[in-house]
Amino acid sequence: MKRLLIKNPLAVATMNDSKDEFKGGHILIEDDKIASIGPEPLDIPSDEVIDATGMVVLPGFINTHHHLFQTLTRNIPEMQDKPLFEWLTRHYEVWRELTKRGVNISTKIGLLELMKSGTTTSSDHLYVFPQKESGQLIDAEIAAAQELGIRFHPTRGSMSLGKSKGGLPPDDVVQAETDIQKDSERLLKKYHDESEGAMIRISLAPCSPFSVTPELMKFTTEFAKANNLHIHTHLAETLDEESFCLKTYGRRPVDYADFLGWIVKNAWFAHAIHLNDEEIERLGGGGAGVSHCPTSNMRLGSGIARIREMLDAGVRVSLGVDGSASNDGGNMLMEIRNAMMLSRLREHQYWLTARDVLWMATRGGASVLGWDDIGQLTVGKQADLALFSIDSLEYAGGRSDPLAALVFTVRMSVVDYLIINGEIQVKDGRTKVDETSLVKEHNNISREMINQASLNTGLDFGGD
Repeated sequence: MKRLLIKNPLAVATMNDSKDEFKGGHILIEDDKIASIGPEPLDIPSDEVIDATGMVVLPGFINTHHHLFQTLTRNIPEMQDKPLFEWLTRHYEVWRELTKRGVNISTKIGLLELMKSGTTTSSDHLYVFPQKESGQLIDAEIAAAQELGIRFHPTRGSMSLGKSKGGLPPDDVVQAETDIQKDSERLLKKYHDESEGAMIRISLAPCSPFSVTPELMKFTTEFAKANNLHIHTHLAETLDEESFCLKTYGRRPVDYADFLGWIVKNAWFAHAIHLNDEEIERLGGGGAGVSHCPTSNMRLGSGIARIREMLDAGVRVSLGVDGSASNDGGNMLMEIRNAMMLSRLREHQYWLTARDVLWMATRGGASVLGWDDIGQLTVGKQADLALFSIDSLEYAGGRSDPLAALVFTVRMSVVDYLIINGEIQVKDGRTKVDETSLVKEHNNISREMINQASLNTGLDFGGD
């Protein structure tokens, strides 16, 4: 048995059911689980001891919505000032150049960025499968996550409604629904792990109402129910989506999702911005979850989600950084801060507190993804922790509430220690990866994709 002892932290936020917080004391990890935690000192022989003086300790963050492949297409000039539908149609021209190697490398980049900002579990929504790339793209990102040691919850995304059939994406990046179903079954058998302490779980994720058919949405709910899986999609992100649903299906997005059997406890939706009171109540009553993506919502001008009303209605709310082409980053601390700040552009009664958003980033994420052994520092739960020092000048004067300092201050800290499944994956802010070489290869792949898209379309995507 391996022991790791964390001693004398400045502040600990357990995120347990009682929302206990304390200072000083200890956290003892034995193998992959928390064995003891509390405000009292503990001296016990251990394989490694972390002196957490000056550090805030909390559960590792849980990111519930991402498109990791989009790290390859950040900040492209042609897309910088476009709303969602135009932004998408231009990005499809670059994303059709995606390869298995590109998925693997971009996944490493995106996950490392998340890890260095305190994330121990991440979902991903990969939905672009270029027809000229026959490789198993989900497998490529799972291999990357396994190499990095992060807990991973990929969703088998899909698009089946191409432009020729009234959808938004071009036909050569969508798939036949029989192929989507077959690959979903393969991934479930090969990777999905429902056991305690699992490192990989699979969900299913048709992309959006404007890129899949009603038949695929229905198949997804039925297959998920039969196999105890979670389901995920974009919903009510923009008014363009609302207009599309009304014109195509005669229903608003939430009503359309409900009609297809999607307002259920094993479903979670990205964005959920344009909801009325009845729709919020419907989501809460059905037990559905939401992944709030404030930075992306601001970047694309999509709107401000009504998070306080969702929480009050019993909707399970989590946080997602969204894709790195609409963020254009993957820093969970920034996402947490933006969730709080964006809420404060509304009336005072709808403001979120620092602890509200930290709860959403931990327990909210665990609940939305359906994991009951992560997201909190409790004896018997998985040893996934993030430790942040607040001894730097940016935090000076902020120690009256060290936990809230992580949210209110402008420094987007690199985590000092990140522990996943009982293993230290980030130490003194450094990962185990040769980041310089990885970034170089990533930039080369990105440049090739952008240059090829410019040649294919005649548009200036900013390549060289």
